[in-house]
Amino acid sequence: MAVTLTDRAAQHVQRYIEKRGKGIGLRLGVKTTGCSGMAYKLEFADEAQDGDLQFESNGVRLFVDPVSISYLKGAEVDFVDTITGGGFTIKNPNATST
Repeated sequence: MAVTLTDRAAQHVQRYIEKRGKGIGLRLGVKTTGCSGMAYKLEFADEAQDGDLQFESNGVRLFVDPVSISYLKGAEVDFVDTITGGGFTIKNPNATST
């Protein structure tokens, strides 16, 4: 599988989709940010888009556009909750810097 979610991330996505009352999964991608290089994009998906590559991990559907997949192969998405807040983190074996 090209992209995976940890159990904790999958539970967070499922809870949030239930709370929203709509959604079919999580969309992942990368975007160019100028001097900084690349940045990750994460958003809840309400529908599949033309050309999306689709995966399933821990019961959650993941959608990745064809350009981003080469940057995200082997990546693992986790959700961390700390004293200062929570959020998704991405462990990416393709990243050359963070």
